Amino acid sequence: MNFVERCARVRMLILDVDGVLTDGRLIFDAEGQESKVFSVRDGYGIRLLQDHGVEVALITARYSAALAHRARDLGIRRVYQGSLDKLVAYTELQVASGLPDEALAYMGDDLIDLPILRRVGLAAAPADAHPEVLQRVHWQAAQVGGAGAVRALSEAILQAQGHWSGILQRAGG
Repeated sequence: MNFVERCARVRMLILDVDGVLTDGRLIFDAEGQESKVFSVRDGYGIRLLQDHGVEVALITARYSAALAHRARDLGIRRVYQGSLDKLVAYTELQVASGLPDEALAYMGDDLIDLPILRRVGLAAAPADAHPEVLQRVHWQAAQVGGAGAVRALSEAILQAQGHWSGILQRAGG
């Protein structure tokens, strides 16, 4: 099955956070409060997917209040934080959604993501993912994590599902 066919089947996009939605750096202030930088373009890609019937979920090994806030801001309801075994969270998410592996896409960037990347119908990674990850995905973004990789995947899914021309038309393009 080719990339476009895989994109056409996606009903849910699951994202890692650090290194995918962010550039992977951790920023702490003097009191130990963590900050994260998210791309507004990635956020818009997520909104476009949601507006066209593709749910978005997050699975991350870390816990971050900043992420919880961003997820609420984007209307992402399924957020699994502190998931050291991401496959456990993936399995819970799959059971809760009732979707088969073939209808699920995942974007990850590091070794901890490999068990999920092996299962999903569409496995993707940002350009700066670990080399072992890049060897095992169906698609690699030209963009790095936190700088448009999620947006590029979102657009590919929307194009494959026949929504792109309508999006452009509504945008005046």
